[in-house]
Amino acid sequence: MKNFHLQFGGKITKELQDRYEQSDHWIKGKFRNLERTKMDMTIGKIPGMIYKQFTKEGQVPNSPLPIIPFDKSAFLAPADKSKFIWYGHAVVLMQLNGKTILIDPMLGPNTTPIAPIANKRFSENTLSLIDDFPEIDLILLTHDHYDHLDYDSIQKLKQKTKKYFVALGVKRHLVRWGVDPALITEFDWWDDQKLGNINITFTPTRHFSGRGLTDRAKCLWGGWAFKTTTENIWFSGDGGYGEHFKTIGTRLGPFDFAFMECGQYNDDWHPVHMFPAEAVEAALEANVKKAMPFHWAGFSLSYQHTWSEPAADFVKFSKEKGLDYMVPPLGKLFGYEDKIQKRWWEEK
Repeated sequence: MKNFHLQFGGKITKELQDRYEQSDHWIKGKFRNLERTKMDMTIGKIPGMIYKQFTKEGQVPNSPLPIIPFDKSAFLAPADKSKFIWYGHAVVLMQLNGKTILIDPMLGPNTTPIAPIANKRFSENTLSLIDDFPEIDLILLTHDHYDHLDYDSIQKLKQKTKKYFVALGVKRHLVRWGVDPALITEFDWWDDQKLGNINITFTPTRHFSGRGLTDRAKCLWGGWAFKTTTENIWFSGDGGYGEHFKTIGTRLGPFDFAFMECGQYNDDWHPVHMFPAEAVEAALEANVKKAMPFHWAGFSLSYQHTWSEPAADFVKFSKEKGLDYMVPPLGKLFGYEDKIQKRWWEEK
């Protein structure tokens, strides 16, 4: 298989481990969550899980999900407020204070490049989207799971990317894939740096990491907060419900807008992925004024919900709890003050 070994990314050297050990969150040879986190997953459950994932009705759309074509001139046009495009799952392209920022740019067609069975994306030809993207001022990477960090996407993006801010431990993968180490900055939880006039902070989540059998929890995981003189935006990152949401709201909120993880949840791994009601509650606890769900409409990674259920339930619970929300379709250019509440997934 082409590039099979490269898919695993970089190996941990003694020098790298010494670096990781400087983190307060590296305990007994791996990174740890802020609160005890144990998934109800055993080897014996995996065959049944895979079977259900490929047989449960409604796991994937009846036809490929369309993506609105990229309009570079509209995206780059000067604006007083931030602009965003969501490409499904966790991929967000944003324009903030004149900077083009790309979060978790997994635009590849398959989340299981090292497995015998492909887990295909709901949309087609998504890698070609990168051809039309403008120069990227900053790529942000929340962690190293395959559905967030993609070898093929990085290969296409590295020719047009100026800088990378990544979770502690992710740098070794990018270096292995040919990215200049001088362009990469690693972040521990609560670390922050400036990009122009934007202050960017890496926020904690309750999750895990790994690309192979031996590197579980060997890189950190988290979300990203963006603060300017006029706006405060947050991308929650992957993770289960926990006390950290209140802390984030107290330290960095209130947020004008937030992307809230909501999808691929399951009882077996409930501690590391939020159910929709929890995603809404987490947004409220983090002092978010308006939110949209992400981590859905890209891939089927859970057999417990249909492909569109995360969005439908997020809308339901947002209405019940009084959280302002939006649900933009794939590829749509939007601002957080827009009113986008049409249930577009029901048209599929």
